[in-house]
Amino acid sequence: MLITFASILFPIIFLFKGFQKNFIFILYLASMLGFAYLCESYSGWHVSPYSNVAFLLFALFHLPLINIFTFAMYGIDKKRAKNGEWRIPEIQIHSMELLGGTIGAYIGQRFFHHKNKKKSFLATFWAVLFIQTAIIFYIIKYLRLY
Repeated sequence: MLITFASILFPIIFLFKGFQKNFIFILYLASMLGFAYLCESYSGWHVSPYSNVAFLLFALFHLPLINIFTFAMYGIDKKRAKNGEWRIPEIQIHSMELLGGTIGAYIGQRFFHHKNKKKSFLATFWAVLFIQTAIIFYIIKYLRLY
C-alpha cells in the first residue's frame, strides 16, 4: 500500500513544480504516506502494490485528507491576509482543489469568508468543480454504473 501511495503522489511533485513549494501539499503527502505505513505496519493490512484494494484505500484516505488540508489552507491564508503577511498563491489553492479538495475549499470559503468575492478566483473554482463533475460522470459512464 505504501508503494502504491508513493507512486501516485511523488510524480505529482516532480511533474508540477508548484507542489514543491506548497507546504500544505507536502504535509498532506506526509500524512498519506504515514497512514499507509501505519496501516501496513500496525493494523495487519497487507495489500499488494497496485491492486484494486490499494487504489480503493488510496481514494478512501485521499478524499477526506485533501479536503481537510484544503480547508486548512483557506484558514491559513485568511489569517495571513488579516495579519498582512505573505499569502498563499492562488495557483496552490486551486491545485489542491483540482486534486479533489473542492468540498474543503467550498466549506473554507463559507466558514472563513475568504476568497468568496473575487470573481476571477471564483470563476476558476467553479471551472475546477465543473471539470471534476465531468470526470466523475465519465467514470460512471465508463464503468456502466448508471
